[in-house]
Amino acid sequence: MDFGRKDVLAARERVYRLAYPTPLVEEDPLSERFGGKVLSKLENLQVSGSFKIRGAANKVLSLDPLAVRGVIAASAGNHARGVARAARAAGIPATLVMPVWAPVSKAAAAERDGGETTRVILHGETFDEASRHALALAQESGFAVVHPFDDPLVIAGQGTLGLEILDAEGVPGTIYVPVGGGGLLSGIGTAVKEKHPDVEMVAVQAEGASSLQPSLAAGRPVACPQVRTIADGIAVSCMSDRTFEAVRRYTDDVVAVDDEEIAAAILYALEEMKTTLEGAGAAALAALLYKRPPKKFPAVMVLSGGNIDVNFLARITERGLFRSGRLIRLRFLVTDRPGSLAALLAAIARERSNVVSIEHDRLPADCPPGYSSVVLLLETRDRSHGEELALRLAGQGFRPTN
Repeated sequence: MDFGRKDVLAARERVYRLAYPTPLVEEDPLSERFGGKVLSKLENLQVSGSFKIRGAANKVLSLDPLAVRGVIAASAGNHARGVARAARAAGIPATLVMPVWAPVSKAAAAERDGGETTRVILHGETFDEASRHALALAQESGFAVVHPFDDPLVIAGQGTLGLEILDAEGVPGTIYVPVGGGGLLSGIGTAVKEKHPDVEMVAVQAEGASSLQPSLAAGRPVACPQVRTIADGIAVSCMSDRTFEAVRRYTDDVVAVDDEEIAAAILYALEEMKTTLEGAGAAALAALLYKRPPKKFPAVMVLSGGNIDVNFLARITERGLFRSGRLIRLRFLVTDRPGSLAALLAAIARERSNVVSIEHDRLPADCPPGYSSVVLLLETRDRSHGEELALRLAGQGFRPTN
């Protein structure tokens, strides 16, 4: 490999010009649940909202502003913000290429972080298409490329996160790390496992972008045929040769979490941990909660970012409430005369359920004459309360039709 622990140690001076050590906090309910100390490395509280500022700072601040015309980077969002901030600090113009589906909030934030000398270009349906376009623009412009993971300086910068874990907690038993392109795990592995090889490193991928298992089986990087996940920060089809070599060396186990598990982890973090995570940021938590309990303690979850669009967060929250049974949708056919709807709502109130929304319609094809269709979205305590509510309403003459 063309990077090592000494490079991570050397990166600290540049990284901490722009970033700072993030908190490592114990999650008491999870520690009690799993029978050992569980901690969160809160990179969602990092400058620009994710760990990406570390690698971007180490790379961009190593450049001579008088010798480069500018920098260019492809990104799904967080790397763009890190490069924008680092380029602004270095006095270097930046061009940022993002896929057309990149969250609007991340594109706008990158422009704000970079200021007047930063340009954002939306191109391609995938990160790979955006990356190819960025490389073509770099050849035309002569700008220096700041790759989001396939660069030894970027990897070394990400590795400072691993040094912070050692400084704050000592030697952990397990570290859960989200993996897309593999730069973060490469850096943390270099910082931690070069000195403490017994630490267990768990690579966490989104099921819709899970290239690591087939790559390990093939002994080389293998691309996902299709990338589809809500975790845009790890929505990468293939690792580079450089990161694959490091990830293969340092990884002890691989876990893939699906979008339902990621969404549930985002909701868990909001409610139980009082912190906001994006999809990639919640991947490690999802792995611990739903797929792979820790075997060695202390267990550290790297919560890599919190840059989530508020509209998307609202949808994720609602979906999670449905999944946990705290939101239910019930449909009734009630007689179409004054007082019928009021009687139904009164029955629901007696069962201590809250009405979120009402849809009242006299015209559905399956609605007999003299009746109306009423669809209610209801808040309940949990799934069993919702099931009990439906039974008790049926006992009062209001039988749900769905």
